[in-house]
Amino acid sequence: MAGRQASRRAVLIAGPTASGKSALAMKIAGSMDGVIVNADSMQVYDVLRVLTARPSPEDEALAAHRLYGHVPPGESYSTGRWLDDVESVLADDAIAGRPLVFVGGTGLYFRALTQGLSPMPAIPDAVRTGMRARLAEEGAAALHRVLAARDPRAAATLRPGDGQRIVRALEVHEVSGRSILDWQAETGTPLIEADDAERYLVLPERDTLYANIETRFDMMVEAGALDEARALLALDLDPSLPAMKAIGVREFADALAGRCAMDEAVARAKTATRQYAKRQMTWFRNQLGEGWRRVERP
Repeated sequence: MAGRQASRRAVLIAGPTASGKSALAMKIAGSMDGVIVNADSMQVYDVLRVLTARPSPEDEALAAHRLYGHVPPGESYSTGRWLDDVESVLADDAIAGRPLVFVGGTGLYFRALTQGLSPMPAIPDAVRTGMRARLAEEGAAALHRVLAARDPRAAATLRPGDGQRIVRALEVHEVSGRSILDWQAETGTPLIEADDAERYLVLPERDTLYANIETRFDMMVEAGALDEARALLALDLDPSLPAMKAIGVREFADALAGRCAMDEAVARAKTATRQYAKRQMTWFRNQLGEGWRRVERP
């Protein structure tokens, strides 16, 4: 696939939430009749347009968009599945030859896109179900201690509260007897050659970014974020699913249940968004590698 697409023009735009990367993607795509491809793990879910800042219907009318809102929230979407979906985009005759503008805040997607995805062992349903039951019963911190005993190297790379990744590391170790880090070290085949792509890292100054977060979340509330959270909660999904961890869902759930006031829920969601943006910036600075052009004001 990488060879077949070698002549396909590609632009990669990474950055933290509320950095303005989507506006830059719209500008670049409009200048060259490009197709915008989602590289954000939360914007794939169909119920969460407002809370994940997915492109608006007006934006989608101005430029072709792919891989937005195409996954039900009851499914757990993976990097491997995203790569499969990207392959389908690359093979789509309806947009054959048009430049592709990948934009998003999920660093692992960009790394997999340009470096390939490491092979991983298949996880039997029984192991997956059992591990997720343990996560629900024991909590992420307890499973992190289990991981530290079995695979201390992997545990050292994960936060004790990151239940999804802790469970994944435990599943891989249980099935294969190897650390997930060893599996990740094995390279796959890239779909886009990094050196052939234009690469932009949108990193505003921190004060500017945090001000953007404040303003944007207020706009989300005005645009119906509470109703969106209410609709998602009404599905009664497993709280460990990625879609249920979208920023704002838990905070609005507490407000709807009377556990906190609405203004407190909004303040907590803004704080969580700032913390998330800080983690994204750290990842991008340390993990993306060379060849990315920094943009402060897209």
